[in-house]
Amino acid sequence: MTYEALLVGGCLLAALSIVSLVSAWADRRSPRLAAIFVVVSGGVLLTAVGKADDGFQLVDIPLAFVEVITSFLK
Repeated sequence: MTYEALLVGGCLLAALSIVSLVSAWADRRSPRLAAIFVVVSGGVLLTAVGKADDGFQLVDIPLAFVEVITSFLK
Protein backbone atom coordinates (compact mmCIF):
# COMPACT_ATOMS: atom_id res chain seq x y z
CA MET A 1 0.00 0.00 0.00
CA THR A 2 1.40 3.37 -0.96
CA TYR A 3 1.67 6.29 1.38
CA GLU A 4 -0.78 8.25 -0.73
CA ALA A 5 -3.37 5.52 -0.18
CA LEU A 6 -2.71 5.66 3.56
CA LEU A 7 -3.12 9.43 3.50
CA VAL A 8 -6.42 9.18 1.65
CA GLY A 9 -7.66 6.42 3.96
CA GLY A 10 -6.74 8.46 7.02
CA CYS A 11 -8.54 11.52 5.64
CA LEU A 12 -11.66 9.49 4.91
CA LEU A 13 -11.63 7.94 8.38
CA ALA A 14 -11.23 11.41 9.90
CA ALA A 15 -14.26 12.60 7.95
CA LEU A 16 -16.24 9.58 9.17
CA SER A 17 -15.22 10.37 12.73
CA ILE A 18 -16.65 13.87 12.42
CA VAL A 19 -19.92 12.49 11.07
CA SER A 20 -20.07 9.90 13.84
CA LEU A 21 -19.29 12.51 16.49
CA VAL A 22 -22.08 14.82 15.29
CA SER A 23 -24.51 11.91 15.12
CA ALA A 24 -23.70 10.80 18.66
CA TRP A 25 -23.98 14.36 19.91
CA ALA A 26 -27.38 14.83 18.23
CA ASP A 27 -28.71 11.57 19.72
CA ARG A 28 -27.17 12.37 23.14
CA ARG A 29 -25.11 9.17 23.06
CA SER A 30 -21.54 8.51 24.04
CA PRO A 31 -19.28 8.99 21.00
CA ARG A 32 -17.45 5.65 21.30
CA LEU A 33 -17.29 4.90 17.58
CA ALA A 34 -16.13 8.44 16.86
CA ALA A 35 -13.31 8.02 19.38
CA ILE A 36 -12.24 4.78 17.71
CA PHE A 37 -12.31 6.47 14.29
CA VAL A 38 -10.21 9.37 15.61
CA VAL A 39 -7.57 7.06 17.05
CA VAL A 40 -7.37 4.86 13.95
CA SER A 41 -7.35 7.78 11.51
CA GLY A 42 -4.69 9.55 13.56
CA GLY A 43 -2.52 6.45 13.49
CA VAL A 44 -2.96 5.99 9.77
CA LEU A 45 -2.21 9.65 9.06
CA LEU A 46 0.86 9.64 11.29
CA THR A 47 2.11 6.50 9.57
CA ALA A 48 1.60 8.02 6.12
CA VAL A 49 3.30 11.30 6.98
CA GLY A 50 6.09 9.75 9.02
CA LYS A 51 7.06 7.00 6.57
CA ALA A 52 6.89 9.07 3.38
CA ASP A 53 10.28 10.03 2.02
CA ASP A 54 9.81 13.80 2.00
CA GLY A 55 6.56 14.03 3.99
CA PHE A 56 3.33 15.59 2.82
CA GLN A 57 2.23 19.19 2.51
CA LEU A 58 -1.38 20.42 2.45
CA VAL A 59 -1.06 20.85 -1.31
CA ASP A 60 -0.28 17.14 -1.67
CA ILE A 61 -3.63 15.96 -0.23
CA PRO A 62 -5.79 16.64 -3.35
CA LEU A 63 -3.04 15.18 -5.54
CA ALA A 64 -3.01 12.05 -3.38
CA PHE A 65 -6.78 11.69 -3.81
CA VAL A 66 -6.40 11.98 -7.60
CA GLU A 67 -3.58 9.43 -7.67
CA VAL A 68 -5.50 6.92 -5.55
CA ILE A 69 -8.68 7.29 -7.61
CA THR A 70 -6.80 6.90 -10.89
CA SER A 71 -4.99 3.83 -9.58
CA PHE A 72 -8.34 2.22 -8.74
CA LEU A 73 -9.76 3.05 -12.16
CA LYS A 74 -6.84 1.51 -14.07
